[in-house]
Amino acid sequence: MNPRTRPFTSLGERLRAARHQSFVGRSAELALFRTSLRHAADSFAVQFVTGPGGVGKSALLRRFADEAAAAGWIVVEIGEHRPPPSPEAFEADAIRMFTDEPAVLFVDDFETYRPLEGWLRDRFLPRLPAGSFVILAGRRPPGALWLSDPGWEDVLQVITLGDLPRDDAVALLTARGVPAVRHPAVLSFAGGHPLALSLAASAVGGMTGGEEAQWTPPHDVIGALLTRLVGQVPSPLHRQALEVSAHVRTTTEGLLRAVLPEADAGALFGWLRRLSFMTSVPSGLHPHDVVREALDADLAWRDPERYQDMHRRLIRHYVREARTCADSPSFAQLEALMYLLWHGSGLFGDQDEYDFHEDAVRAGDRRALLDIAAANTDDETAAIVDFWLERRPEAFSVYRSSDSGEPAGFVLTLRLTEPDAEENDVDPVVAEAWSYVRRVSPLREGEHLVLARFMLAREEFPSPVSDLIAARLVTMAIQAEGVAWTCMVVSDPERWERFAIFGEQDPLMVRVGDRLFALFCRNWQETRLDTWLEQLMPRRTPAAWRAPRRRAARTYAVLSRAEFDAAVRGALRSWNRPAALADNPLVPARVVAEAGGEPVDALRSVLHETVERLADDPRDVKLHRAVTMTFLQNAPTQQAAAERLGLPFSTYRRHLTRGLERVCDLLWQRELLGARGAEAS
Repeated sequence: MNPRTRPFTSLGERLRAARHQSFVGRSAELALFRTSLRHAADSFAVQFVTGPGGVGKSALLRRFADEAAAAGWIVVEIGEHRPPPSPEAFEADAIRMFTDEPAVLFVDDFETYRPLEGWLRDRFLPRLPAGSFVILAGRRPPGALWLSDPGWEDVLQVITLGDLPRDDAVALLTARGVPAVRHPAVLSFAGGHPLALSLAASAVGGMTGGEEAQWTPPHDVIGALLTRLVGQVPSPLHRQALEVSAHVRTTTEGLLRAVLPEADAGALFGWLRRLSFMTSVPSGLHPHDVVREALDADLAWRDPERYQDMHRRLIRHYVREARTCADSPSFAQLEALMYLLWHGSGLFGDQDEYDFHEDAVRAGDRRALLDIAAANTDDETAAIVDFWLERRPEAFSVYRSSDSGEPAGFVLTLRLTEPDAEENDVDPVVAEAWSYVRRVSPLREGEHLVLARFMLAREEFPSPVSDLIAARLVTMAIQAEGVAWTCMVVSDPERWERFAIFGEQDPLMVRVGDRLFALFCRNWQETRLDTWLEQLMPRRTPAAWRAPRRRAARTYAVLSRAEFDAAVRGALRSWNRPAALADNPLVPARVVAEAGGEPVDALRSVLHETVERLADDPRDVKLHRAVTMTFLQNAPTQQAAAERLGLPFSTYRRHLTRGLERVCDLLWQRELLGARGAEAS
């Protein structure tokens, strides 16, 4: 009977009937499930259904649930995303598993519960009553701890879903009402991917005319497909929200508010949330993978300028968000930025489970860290690691297994303020970094360089540990506000070539023993993090992820402290002479160039703001009055300024001298740290 005309007792029954009628294929998986139900006591107790997004995992689980219910089993389905997931919430949802009746537990979208994976594997599942049956489904297969544990070998079965065979794909199109004449063209576009087939069926099903058999999916058809999927987009702002959601890892209401300030972010998020192809996860919303790719490719082709502008606005948002943290940015914030910059590049694995965490060096770590170094390098380099463990243990970030606590990798990040003869003798890479920095643009008073000397892990790249290491490097760049140079050492230049984006020149090759290391350096005296990140084009542009092969043009002039102080005094003396201010050396320096706008106005604004800061401290009020009267209020002579202030000339001179020193100090901090960093210091 047609599910549209058959009488039903509830909407749920009607939905199940329609889904049952349109379900095709997966006969082997259904047969295995039925056999397992019949022999639950001695069959696989846990089945893990895995496969890429849109491959039909959820549809298969719904069919499994119907089969189990029809066979008299209690069906317990956990599909609600409850951020953050917790053992207590999971236990409450699964309470019916602990009854005397046979029950089957379904956990769809297992990525949501990856933080609980160890607890589920080691504590929850072993407590289930004998004869229980569990079905998990997720994009990624179970982690290595499942597969390497002999205890799970006879209990867990992994079912990997791939594309549908051609006959099943044809059956799906037929069930969706696509005429046979259109099948070949649709199949050439969608293959056997269930979601792609369904989306194509939605688009093709509404077409008329005699050209269906020659149908191909050019970009305008992809656009029609997207329009058909979401219906009529209410406004250009809704379209932009949809495009943002396809370009980022996950979308939140706060993200929409930041990048679309003119819109009602709450209304836009609510609209996105109701779309059938959107998935809710603890960190926000994201489209199904196939839809994400179609949306992103469509915008990159249709409006490349707006695509790149959107990408840059998102970069600015994530960097600003990470910088406003009281301490260091969270890993979730860094994940969002790394996805935006390097998704699909091989630089970032975008793991769904991180059974590792960052920690400091502990007593007893030395042997494990040296073993990791020896496995990845050679004896000479391991000896250098040992030297730094003895000399600067606080500079190591160790990545530990959350289960065992054993080190799985480490990063050594050195904060260097001046060359040290012993360090340079022991470590040729550090010596080469100093040689390059001092040759190109030496450190100024109060500056330092940061050198990511070692980035080593037990597992091969990419891995969860290498993702955490990448997050550490991004943190290093984000926190470069107070850093003159960042340098990064790559132990395998060919394999890690994409990391060359962290440098501004071809790699400096340094030999240590029998191995060559690549050293990439970037000067933050002359450019801004935002400028660098915006040079990393989005992945659908030809220049995406391309490493720069020459030093970028200077953004700022770099002055010594003596030159800087002289320029500040000269600018104050030229307060009412715009031509002289325009030629002042501060104009191209960071402290003024970062302010933006017309150079003379920017210089005057920065000077005025800094002088006014003296008035904020009661101890400096008298200094503020002396500087203001002398320069900003244009007293004709210093003697006249002293008289107007009612001060003896010697006292006035002392206040003025100290006031100029304070203004120079405040501006120098702003020159080194940027406006935001100087305010926080």
